Amino acid sequence: MPKRFARIFVVVSVSLLILSRAPLLSAQSGLDVFNVKNYGATGKKGDNAKPAIQKAINACAKAGGGMVYLPPGEYTSGTIHLRSHVRFYIEAGATLYAAEEDRAYDTDGLLFGEDLENVTIEGRGTINGQSKYDWRMNVIDDGYIRDNQKSAEAAGVPLMRSFPKGMGVRKIYPHMIKLLRSKDIRIQGISIIDSPSWTIYPYDCERLRIDGIYIHTDQRLGVWADGIDPDGCRDVIIANCVIETGDDAIVFYSSAASGGPPKACERITVTNCRLSSSSSAIKFCDGNSVAVRNVTIDNCVITHSNRGIAFMVYDGGVVENVVITNITINTDRFDWFWWGNGDPIYFTVQRRSESLGLPLKPDEPPAGVIRNVLVRNIIAHGKGTCLINGHPDSWLDQVNLENIKLYLSTDPTVAYDRTVNAMQFHFAKNLTLRDVEVIWDKPEYRQWQSALAFEDVKGLKINGFTGGPAKADTESPAILFNRVEGATISNSTARPGTRLFLCVKGEKSREIYLDGNELHQARSPFEISDGAKEGAVKAGTNF
Repeated sequence: MPKRFARIFVVVSVSLLILSRAPLLSAQSGLDVFNVKNYGATGKKGDNAKPAIQKAINACAKAGGGMVYLPPGEYTSGTIHLRSHVRFYIEAGATLYAAEEDRAYDTDGLLFGEDLENVTIEGRGTINGQSKYDWRMNVIDDGYIRDNQKSAEAAGVPLMRSFPKGMGVRKIYPHMIKLLRSKDIRIQGISIIDSPSWTIYPYDCERLRIDGIYIHTDQRLGVWADGIDPDGCRDVIIANCVIETGDDAIVFYSSAASGGPPKACERITVTNCRLSSSSSAIKFCDGNSVAVRNVTIDNCVITHSNRGIAFMVYDGGVVENVVITNITINTDRFDWFWWGNGDPIYFTVQRRSESLGLPLKPDEPPAGVIRNVLVRNIIAHGKGTCLINGHPDSWLDQVNLENIKLYLSTDPTVAYDRTVNAMQFHFAKNLTLRDVEVIWDKPEYRQWQSALAFEDVKGLKINGFTGGPAKADTESPAILFNRVEGATISNSTARPGTRLFLCVKGEKSREIYLDGNELHQARSPFEISDGAKEGAVKAGTNF
């Protein structure tokens, strides 16, 4: 064959191979394939691919289902309406760009679907939200970060922060994938980057699997750009994902954020994920009006996060029946305007107005509930306190922390570290700590005091604790009790240099038992002060 014809043959063969890739996939899967280029898409970023992609989806749905195929190329689009029984396949080398103009959207989603069934979004390609941000002086009063703001102001830190570009002009900052009231959904393999809003937002969906995807938004700038936010969904699996986000990485809602009624978010599994977040890596969200329940989270790595695991109930809902196991956590302190303070584990129950520092509203629901939570096998390196707080009207109930190793340090470049105690508990009943160890790491913070501090707690079991105060030979105890009723400390060990192992305060403190502890490193096993009655502590055999 002459060389000229050989070159032509090679070029044509390669082109046919690329174009035939989708039919090969079809032959393997038995699906009809609808290549968007056959419907007018050019694969050039500057061209509007929306009409072609929508035509391919509509044709696929009309045929009863199949695969809509985006071959390598660049495609820019506004809202694309998904249909039932459609596999939307983004090939390696293909990028779907979210259009930057409001007029390209008829809803706040790029890939959007409602009342669908049997939908797949997959491939090895990329969805790019093209988010952009301004760095400028703060112009909003956010009650949730008011404490950080005040601390930053007091330290003379300029209140510069990130805002989405065009804020006040643009009306739509789309989710990259938004699905409402749909079932049998699979999202697999793709990369989603630079979303200007929550990246994946499913509401009232059932049998949802998100597997092996990569999500990235800017951790310095990406405000409101969460990773995955299931809201009122059931039977959810999130597995094998890497999520690095400005704002939260994985959030569970039970809210009316979509405009529909709040529903319980339940029967959820998260496994084998690596998460980084400028706010919370895993959050049981403040937006919970009904319930988040029956959740297991296992075998995950949390790195470079402002907060590790967060339980936040502000709208009267319930969080219950949660098991979190085998997690490593590394937290850092981010800019003052992010939620979080380098805290590895965080629990809070508040009413919405309380959280904003405002008077309660007459129609506000009562304080919500957190109960039946097990957190086990955690190694955490934190820059802030583990705060485990209930509410005066709704105490945490049956929270168990087991095999927790906490290393606490500080960031000397940050002006708003308010850490005092390594782990601090307030308003809890039936609380268990088993095999918890606190290690005061470097660099240290001048305000550090006790390893464990408990206030307003009933029914406490501490078994196998190891630790001491932040500084040797200080007045701070290893463990501080204030208004603690019915507590047992056993099989625990005081660190060398501990002057006082346990300090008991408050006239309500009573029925506290110490037995089987190794306290020979402490100069004094316990002390009673500040209104606590003699006889509140009963010491058995401690050595």
